[in-house]
Amino acid sequence: MRAPTPTPAKRSPVWRASEDERARWGSRGGVGGQLDETATEDVLTALKSSPEMARRSPRQQKPIIAAVRVILVWLASHPGDGWQARWECANPDDTLHWIESITRDDPRSLNAKRRVFIDALGCLMLIRFILPSHRLLRTLSSPVLYGKARATFQPDLFALAEQNAQRLQIRKPLRVNALNTLTAIVLHCGRNLDELTFDDFMNLRHAIGRPGGQTRGSISTGWDLVRGIAKIPDAPFHTMRMRGQLSTGEIVDSINLSCRPIRDVIVRYLDERRPALDYSTFSTLARVLAAFWADIEAHHPGTDSLHLPNDVAEAWRQRTRTVVRPDGTVRERLAVLNIFVPVRAFYLDIAAWALEDPSWAPWAVPSPVRRSDTGGYMKNKRQVTARMHQRIRDRLPHLTRLSDSVADHLSQQADLLAAGQSAGYEETFEHIGIRYRRLALRVDEIGPARRTVKEPVKVEIVATAERLDLSHLEDEAFWTWAIVETLRHTGVRVEELLELTQLAIVSHRLPDTGEVIPLLQIVPSKTNQERLLVVTPELASVLASVVSRLRAIGGGSIPLVARHDAHERAWGPPLPHLFQRNRDYRSKVIIAGMVNQLLARAWDRMGVCNAAGEPIKVTAHDFRRMFATEMVTGGLPIHIAAKILGHNRLVTTQGYTAVFDEELIRSYRAFLDGRRSVRPAEEYREPTNAEWTEFQQHFQTRKLELGDCGRPYATPCSHEHACFSEQEF
Repeated sequence: MRAPTPTPAKRSPVWRASEDERARWGSRGGVGGQLDETATEDVLTALKSSPEMARRSPRQQKPIIAAVRVILVWLASHPGDGWQARWECANPDDTLHWIESITRDDPRSLNAKRRVFIDALGCLMLIRFILPSHRLLRTLSSPVLYGKARATFQPDLFALAEQNAQRLQIRKPLRVNALNTLTAIVLHCGRNLDELTFDDFMNLRHAIGRPGGQTRGSISTGWDLVRGIAKIPDAPFHTMRMRGQLSTGEIVDSINLSCRPIRDVIVRYLDERRPALDYSTFSTLARVLAAFWADIEAHHPGTDSLHLPNDVAEAWRQRTRTVVRPDGTVRERLAVLNIFVPVRAFYLDIAAWALEDPSWAPWAVPSPVRRSDTGGYMKNKRQVTARMHQRIRDRLPHLTRLSDSVADHLSQQADLLAAGQSAGYEETFEHIGIRYRRLALRVDEIGPARRTVKEPVKVEIVATAERLDLSHLEDEAFWTWAIVETLRHTGVRVEELLELTQLAIVSHRLPDTGEVIPLLQIVPSKTNQERLLVVTPELASVLASVVSRLRAIGGGSIPLVARHDAHERAWGPPLPHLFQRNRDYRSKVIIAGMVNQLLARAWDRMGVCNAAGEPIKVTAHDFRRMFATEMVTGGLPIHIAAKILGHNRLVTTQGYTAVFDEELIRSYRAFLDGRRSVRPAEEYREPTNAEWTEFQQHFQTRKLELGDCGRPYATPCSHEHACFSEQEF
């Protein structure tokens, strides 16, 4: 089985650690604690004088000191330059199995020994004799240890962190988890709260196995609690994790290339192209070219020239035409031209540049992609357009139904939430034939607004015992409705939708009538063109509802939130974004993935299927195509539709309009009616059962030796072979 062809990886906009960063973040404790090179007796002296031991009676201290002596003797038997190195050598897996192995002669029960030695280990952590790994701390998961650590390591700083939690109105469960996270970082790194750095938080993130994915819970919250206390920037943690635009060299080097001269010429070529491209397009091009040469090196080691022999070029083209799945199966690559065209352009551009700049001349060689290899580009484009048109034909007839469905769903969820809010705790109520019981909230759940209400409403369905968060369901229904209505009335791209702010709602007074027209300002996005859309009464109602909801959350004004542009990998300034949701104690702009999730759930609730009986799936961009189709079929000139959509060329708009060509249909039907009017009426009578049976029998039994008989029905056979049926054999 051949090796798979390297393909451009899908890159997340979050931080991608270098090897040095991964090694640093993956360390298990590093240089050791304050007593790393202290003699055994001095360690015991420091332990006895520690604040933790001072809080214990002599009787309570005795088993702890005895256990620590055993641990020190055990560690001294292992190699290492200090106690930390010996600890990591003695317990490389960060488990607690060592307790049983070093206490075999202890007559106490295993549980009793474990309690004592875990307590002794905690005391050693509190004097920073051992810097535990995050894995060990997660194994211990001891709130008691965390509480003692906060009381030992500058408790005034932890008090400030708690004050920040109260200022941010963070509910108790999240606050406790965040404080425990901060305590774990302090225990692990051996520094106090005001000395923590960005690397300390990334160390924990790497340790819990989420180096490039989404951060949930206590890490980002803990970061917010120590902003202004620790040595970290005064910015949210997720903004610090988002790496900005990578340099050309960093993108190319993410796909390791062996031949340095080839790597350098690819980087130089890309640097020439970069100013004219947006970052998303540029990074895709860079990875395609790097993956092209990585495939050459993988299958033809030692190749050090762009001038590929014919057999090498042909082998690469054949590999590129297919994709090898992880299970080893091979399928045809649908978008092979997305690789052939950039590679051919790479070679042709260098050849053209060599005419003006001789330094490119050594690299001006024939392209491995022939002109004929890209000959099907327009055909492929037409096929894609045809598929998109059929996609819109399947969805557009259901658009009005979708609008009604999301509005009804919002109304139902709002009514259910109101019924739940009016019910008392543990009280049973009925809504649309279903009995619910409102659940009493724990004391730690009662707090500030999590999303859209002052207090979350949780219920249980009496019949099934299923638990629901009505506040969350109503909030999700509202934003689904707002997204659907805004997309269907504007046709904006999903990134343009998420960039909308309160400042985008402007007005224009007509000079002749004085009428004020509300407008929606679409900021430059894909085509870098600003445009204005007329706000219809339906859209105005939606935007007013969004603004009212956000003002209720923000205490009279829309919260200012920064938005991350995933295409340009850049953070925008804090603005009153319209499509933001309040989660826990902070607001965030909705991301494109969540928009598509909400739309998918809305279509699933309708249960709509296509002609093949398959469930219809939809994305935000489908609404843009449906909007364009409705405009053009409704009589709007296509050049005006292009301006509204923000297209530079009419051809682009024509590709967006799924043709329900009513003029074509009407003309062809008129032709059929005219042809039928001059034919004998008896030709259009309904056939009898006998005639229909005879007609079908003709195609089942009248055959020739070579293929089916193609003679007209009910006419003599003109072929030299006699017709036969299966019964004649």
